[in-house]
Amino acid sequence: MTGAWARRGAVALAAARTAIGVVALASPPLVGRPWVGDAADATSGRVLARALGGRDLALGLGALAAVRQLPLAGSSPRAAGLWVGMGALADSVDLLATATAWDRLPPVGRWLVAASAGGAAAAGTAVALALLTGDGDS
Repeated sequence: MTGAWARRGAVALAAARTAIGVVALASPPLVGRPWVGDAADATSGRVLARALGGRDLALGLGALAAVRQLPLAGSSPRAAGLWVGMGALADSVDLLATATAWDRLPPVGRWLVAASAGGAAAAGTAVALALLTGDGDS
């Protein structure tokens, strides 16, 4: 049986991802501005932030459903590990995208995005591996 720490970590990551998704859908410039600056206020920036919000909402809700072992998402710690792992992959790509455009992004925002995406990728990877391998067992 997978340990409580891995399940709690999965819930925390999934809840945060879900919240970011909801905020991005409701107020795209709020989420987009730190990443892309004033471009977040343009239609294209709003579209991009909402699309990323939809991605995060889906990944977060899928992980929450899997952790709660709802049939829709799978009924094992491994299913939750896959959902959390896919979120970590998305965060890794966000970090890579930020790094490749580093000099053209807002100075403070790029650090915020890099730190949050990198931290979420690292934490998500650790939690996913624990769920997938059973290393989070108590």
